[in-house]
Amino acid sequence: MAWFVYLIECRDGSIYTGIAVDVAARYALHLSGKGARYTRSHPPKRLLAVIEYVDRSAASKAEYKIKRLSPRKKREFGSEHRFG
Repeated sequence: MAWFVYLIECRDGSIYTGIAVDVAARYALHLSGKGARYTRSHPPKRLLAVIEYVDRSAASKAEYKIKRLSPRKKREFGSEHRFG
C-alpha cells in the first residue's frame, strides 16, 4: 500500500510535514482543526507538496529526513515536488 509524505504551508509561513495514506482526508482534518496539534495552533494555508512512497517505513524515513531540513530547504524540496 502506498504512503505519502506531505508538506503544508501554514498561515504563519512555517512548514508542517506529515505522512498519510489518504492525504486529502488528512489535510481536511488539518483544515478543520482536528489534525495534528501543530496545525491547530498554526492553521494551514495550502498543501505545498505530496510525495508517494512504497510503504509506511519508506515514508516515515523520508518524513524524518525532511523534518530535519531548514525551512528554506523544506521550501526548495516542496517546490521540486509541487502538488497539483
